[in-house]
Amino acid sequence: MPDIKLGSLFDGIGVFPLAASRCGIRPVWASEIEKAPISITKRHFPDMVHLGDITKVDGGKIPPVHIITFGSPCQNLSLIGNRSGLAGAKSSLFYQAFRIIQEMRDATDNLYPAIAVWENVMGAFSTNDRMDFRAVLSAFSDTEVPMPPSGRWGNAGMVRGGTPDVCWRLMDAQYWAGSRRLARRQRIFVVADFGGRRAADILFKPRPMLPLPPPCGEGGPPPKEIEQLLLKQGGRYQSSTPFSASVCGERQKGRKKRPSETASDYQLTLFPLF
Repeated sequence: MPDIKLGSLFDGIGVFPLAASRCGIRPVWASEIEKAPISITKRHFPDMVHLGDITKVDGGKIPPVHIITFGSPCQNLSLIGNRSGLAGAKSSLFYQAFRIIQEMRDATDNLYPAIAVWENVMGAFSTNDRMDFRAVLSAFSDTEVPMPPSGRWGNAGMVRGGTPDVCWRLMDAQYWAGSRRLARRQRIFVVADFGGRRAADILFKPRPMLPLPPPCGEGGPPPKEIEQLLLKQGGRYQSSTPFSASVCGERQKGRKKRPSETASDYQLTLFPLF
């Protein structure tokens, strides 16, 4: 496997580096300012460099990485927060992370990062009259993304047609815990592929949300019945059937268009998750 490197912004206790390391990806640096979380990540990842305050990080001067992950502050996006959205003092730090991504790509002739992953609370769908999530998608896709015809963001969708390729999905941690006793913890994940069309492969790959048990021995119920029971209780499978689509609006000013590229090359598609 190639040496894939990851950088983690708003690192916290290193959840993204932990997940990456279990997939053979090497975390090389992180940005975090709280001492307690930093002490945890230093214990688990002693070779990972800590960059400190994100507002003082220059993306063009730090080691380039293939993947940048960030769960920017949610205080102004959360349903229990003040709901000031991306204009809020904390949640506006999203733009600092995006600045670092742009600086790194400018410094590496648009080679790094190849993938960016953003995670945040479900409330990001609805702050600022649902315009904040539009701003997030527009920043990643480098085009003016329109609102869905319904006026609401679907639980999954994509902006596809140019570069980067952007997909989002709402996921609930309770379905990855192996137990329904875990409280609901819904989070939005956005994946941007700056070099191809792999975002959907990363985020929408169909897989069971709860593991199925091994075949039963003598006297136990048939495996098919257990499978049906798990599916009934929440071991749900993702559906990838689009229910609506619309064409994006005008491109952002100041960005060069490819000769064959027009606003109609970009398509917003929403997906239901059952």
